[in-house]
Amino acid sequence: MLDSGTDPVRIKAAEQLIELFVTQGHPRQYAQYMAVMTITRADVDLLSAQLSRLLAWIEQEHPAVHQGALDLVAQTREEFERRIHNG
Repeated sequence: MLDSGTDPVRIKAAEQLIELFVTQGHPRQYAQYMAVMTITRADVDLLSAQLSRLLAWIEQEHPAVHQGALDLVAQTREEFERRIHNG
């Protein structure tokens, strides 16, 4: 489920989550997917928090470039959405 190049901490977390989900009664096959999705969601939440904090710091410390940073974030989202829709 997780490739061998993955961080050992992530592998250990996945193993522990799989066992937790199995003890809760989920089939191992589904528990593996649930663990990966749980870790992926945590990664997305972390990236979101990092971006929010960075934008707040830019606003406070470099107000002259803050609007440009917001515009770049919006442009990145729009490009991503176009790739998904045209994919």
